[in-house]
Amino acid sequence: MDVREVSAEDVELEYVPAAGVRERGSLGRLWSVRFESVRPERQFPAFRGQGNWCGWYWSATCGGHVGYESWLERDRLMLLDFDPLVTGMASQPFRLSWARADGKQVRHTPDFFVRRSDGTGLVVDVRPDERIEPDDAAKFAVTAAACRSVGWDFVRVGTPDAVLMANVRWLAGYRNPRVHRPEVAARLLEAFADGGGLLAGARRVGDQIAVLPVLFHLLWRRVLAVDLEAGLLSAGTRVRLAMPREGGQDAVASAAVASG
Repeated sequence: MDVREVSAEDVELEYVPAAGVRERGSLGRLWSVRFESVRPERQFPAFRGQGNWCGWYWSATCGGHVGYESWLERDRLMLLDFDPLVTGMASQPFRLSWARADGKQVRHTPDFFVRRSDGTGLVVDVRPDERIEPDDAAKFAVTAAACRSVGWDFVRVGTPDAVLMANVRWLAGYRNPRVHRPEVAARLLEAFADGGGLLAGARRVGDQIAVLPVLFHLLWRRVLAVDLEAGLLSAGTRVRLAMPREGGQDAVASAAVASG
C-alpha cells in the first residue's frame, strides 16, 4: 500500500470493548471509540522459560493496571504515566488490517493507545531501532498514515535515555496517592520556593524518613521538578518548583515524553 494513498476506509479495525463482545469496522467509522478504556487484544501470560517479560503495571493516571509484553514496554508505560498531559491509556488496544498491493492481508496491533488532556489520541509502537525489519517498517508507515487520516498522532519509540529512565523508575515507586501527606507537601513547597538541594530541603521540613517519600511523590506529580537527565537523583540534586504543565506544552507532548 502506498502510504500517500492510505485512507481511514482502507484500514479495518477490530477491538474488544469493556462489555467483551468483539467489534470490527473501518477505522473511519470507529476512530471515535474511547480506546483508552477497551480490553487488550492479547493476554499477558507468564510461564517458566518465557523469552519475554509480560506483566501488569499499576498506572497512577488510570487508577488501574495496564499490561505490557516486555521490560521496554513497561518502561514506556512509566514514561507515559509520568507525562502530565496523558489522561488515559490502554495496551494492545486494537488490531488493524489492510491489503497490500499484491492482495495479501497485513495485520498489526499497536502497543498502546493514549488519550491526552486536550482530547487528542496518540498511538504508540515500542520497538528498538536495531530490531526493525523491512516488514516492520512498512507496518509502522501504514499505521502512521492511517492515524493521520483520523487526526491521531503516531510514534514509534525505542530504548529511552538510561539516566532519565532510572530516575523515573525510582519516582514511580512513590506514584500512589496514598504516599501524599498534604501538610508535609505544603512545607516542602515552601522549602523549595527558591530552589535547593534535595536532602537539605527535606531536612528543613522534618524527619527525612517521613519527608522524602512525599518529596518523591511531588516530583512524580511534577509539582516539584529536577533535571532528570543531568544525573541520578542524589542528596545534592537541585529541586525547584515546577512550571505550570511542565513536561510538555503542545498537543504532541506525549510523543516527545515517550521518546525520551
